[in-house]
Amino acid sequence: SSSSGLEPSQVVAHVQQAVPYTLFDCKWVPRSARLLCLGSAPRGCGLLQLYELRGGRLALLREVEKAKPIKCGTFGAASLQQRYLATGDFGGNLNIWNLEAPEIPVYSVKGHKEIINSIDGVGGLGIGEGAPEIVTGSRDGTVKVWDPRQKDTPVANMEPVEGESKRDCWTVAFGNAYNQEERVVCAGYDNGDIKLFDLKTMSLRWETNIKNGVCSVEFDRKDVNMNKLVATSLEGKFHVFDMRTQHPTKGFASVSEKAQKSTIWQVRHLPQNRDIFMTSGGAGSLHLWKYEYPAHRSKKDSEGAEMGVAGSVSLLQNVTLSTQPISSLDWSPDKKGLCVCGAFDQTVRVLIVTKLNKV
Repeated sequence: SSSSGLEPSQVVAHVQQAVPYTLFDCKWVPRSARLLCLGSAPRGCGLLQLYELRGGRLALLREVEKAKPIKCGTFGAASLQQRYLATGDFGGNLNIWNLEAPEIPVYSVKGHKEIINSIDGVGGLGIGEGAPEIVTGSRDGTVKVWDPRQKDTPVANMEPVEGESKRDCWTVAFGNAYNQEERVVCAGYDNGDIKLFDLKTMSLRWETNIKNGVCSVEFDRKDVNMNKLVATSLEGKFHVFDMRTQHPTKGFASVSEKAQKSTIWQVRHLPQNRDIFMTSGGAGSLHLWKYEYPAHRSKKDSEGAEMGVAGSVSLLQNVTLSTQPISSLDWSPDKKGLCVCGAFDQTVRVLIVTKLNKV
């Protein structure tokens, strides 16, 4: 046992459910014991499955086929009353679904020329101030922000400037939505670029390169002043950026950690404690991490400019669940320690992570 005498957190596989298709994303339905699985059926169409957790099993409530494989989904821009799901598919379409009547989308736009790899939402579920917005990142190199109340045209479009080669955008995330005006989008690309777009000033606020394809980015919370950002990569490394202090030339301080040899597909922060996060890996493993802040989060450089000071990361627990990559991960927003993950072994797993109030 650890020196403090506390039992470590355990990651317990609570329910396993095999599915007969490729699983790309799993999401808890807010304020419910339900979860969604999104993916691609063997004959090339899209699938949306709604399950309910009933004791030790998952009961299938509904299954709907769609024309194109579904890559990603979010509830982030939805109201708690409606809990509409926004999805991005292989045809570049952004659709919003009412899960009570999922046959025809309540909103639909051909958002991109190629597959939508990643989607995020903000301004819904009572999280984050300002308008409900959805961000999509695509293989076509563009990142677009949508207001579902506005038809057909994005409210923001971040694309390569003339003459710049287009990079495959693999991941997008909202942050800094702590009042009506402020909001940022972070995007990660296949060549290791990370770009931070300020939606208030419609400008590129910061960029860096982590030398390896960026698989997943997430702010520790969307609805606070930017605090921390985790970016994961193809080579088994992740970086935690302290977003509190931006130095004029050096940008943000960061700490990096090599979790494993294989790709880190996803990072997800615990909704009830933003200093704890889970990464999912190409070797079928999950790693649970805790970020420790330094004694002082900023210092002055020789010119007197404020620069950030990175903290450290410690591993709380790791577990191998599958022989295939765990490609999606979602914490329950309501029940602390409840988690769902989807893997390429065509299995959805509901997990319980114990003792999270002790770490």
